[in-house]
Amino acid sequence: MPPSPDTEVLIAGAGPTGLNLALWLTRLGIRVRIIDKNPYPAAHSRALAVQARTLEFYSQLGFAHELVEAGHHVAAVNLWVSGRRVAHAPFGDLGRGLSPYPFALVYPQDEHEPLLIRHLAELGVTVERPTELLSFTEPANTNAPILAVLRLADGTEQTCRCTFLAGCDGARSVVRQSLNIGFPGGQYTHLFYVADVTASGPVADGELHVALDDNDFLAIFPIDNSGRIRIVGTIRDELADQAAAQNDELSWSDVSNRILNWIKVDIQNVNWFSTYRVHHRVAEHFRSGRVFLLGDAAHVHSPVGGQGMNTGIGDAVNLSWKLASVLRSRAPVSLLDTFESERIAFARRLVATTDQAFTAVTSDGELARLVRLQIAPRLLPALLSSQRVRPFLFRTVSQIGVNYRTSNLSQGRTGKLHAGDRLPWLQFPNDPKSPGPDNFAPLSSLAWQVHIYSTWTCPDIGRLSRQRKFAFHVFPWRPDLAHSGIVENAVYLIRPDGYIAFADAGAKARTLAAYLDAQGLTFA
Repeated sequence: MPPSPDTEVLIAGAGPTGLNLALWLTRLGIRVRIIDKNPYPAAHSRALAVQARTLEFYSQLGFAHELVEAGHHVAAVNLWVSGRRVAHAPFGDLGRGLSPYPFALVYPQDEHEPLLIRHLAELGVTVERPTELLSFTEPANTNAPILAVLRLADGTEQTCRCTFLAGCDGARSVVRQSLNIGFPGGQYTHLFYVADVTASGPVADGELHVALDDNDFLAIFPIDNSGRIRIVGTIRDELADQAAAQNDELSWSDVSNRILNWIKVDIQNVNWFSTYRVHHRVAEHFRSGRVFLLGDAAHVHSPVGGQGMNTGIGDAVNLSWKLASVLRSRAPVSLLDTFESERIAFARRLVATTDQAFTAVTSDGELARLVRLQIAPRLLPALLSSQRVRPFLFRTVSQIGVNYRTSNLSQGRTGKLHAGDRLPWLQFPNDPKSPGPDNFAPLSSLAWQVHIYSTWTCPDIGRLSRQRKFAFHVFPWRPDLAHSGIVENAVYLIRPDGYIAFADAGAKARTLAAYLDAQGLTFA
């Protein structure tokens, strides 16, 4: 097996997580190979929601507008209980003023992946299909390459030498299993189905519908305004057990029509149908040496809140700039330790939260039935209409509230804004003194940068930026910016992923320089 041309990062798995990792690394000047054992991208997928934080990442890459234009904006959620519509709660621009993307967006994964593949191809990188990772060896000598054995499309085997290996290869990850990393958690009792259908009726109105009763759960997600919807529901336990015992595959004809009938949905065509089990698991580690786990290879959980795919994309963005910094000798190898510490903490909180919510929706217990049939119908409209609660809900579901405050990279705070928080989104429309229409515009460089919100130019920081060769942006101060936690004349060092690494209300060049030296960060 002659070795292939060297690559810096080998990415196993070309779902949204692997594709985003490849996109960011390539934009950062890193050589990648991305492989997938499947001959084609997935034609059928459950992932629908694209959260605001993901769109913000895509804005940094320059194509968020394509998803916004092609996707479906969900205007409201409806709750049905025992045959009655008991709640209608508008979403509207739930996150107005918090993000450039304050809405709920549906964009199916089977359309999402081709878009990412196209943008990756424009950068000169092609997904290698079907190419399977068979095994890999990481030498004890950290200067020696990882040796990965691949099975190529023609059936031959090849050894690929790489500096880092990223396992983005799903819940049955070969990378995770090869590392003997545990994947603790469990599986929910019920068997679920997902169906992509064309339908008419009151629930084919472009809004989200959730239907509950004593025994069944049904969710209807709009794909577009022309009647295409995605249905997720439970299969009766006795039917699931019978099919398992006889090794039979279930079909749409096996689905109970009871809830479908009382919400008056008329199914005109079933485009595709499948069944699946829902798991909740987090890998014990996200890193072993120079090998990393991301996306479903690292964490799986219930579909509550549309978090799964977006969390994997967050993993990819977090790891990408850290790998690039280490590979270009702009940061010590210890920077890579922060990938696991930052992402595993979030994954564990997310799995615990979605587990509680999913159990309340699907459990057969008396308390769960009380919550979904009595409490939720009264509580949901009030929560979604509360001007206090709406921003909290948006921050949570959209993932703009994800923070890394406890990370070794995070130092300092200004008022309520801490290092480790996402940079608040602030607008500067038609202001000639601003570096851009908003403070996210400079993030498209994917580079470390310093922001100051000030009426003066901070010459000491300017001199330091020229010496250390990092970007320096001064935004005009306005008193209304204070609500975000931004403090006038404070210095904020922003990571390539848009999170604050260092915050100092004193805006002293020497404290910023000391932080850069302590972290071993260089930018030339």
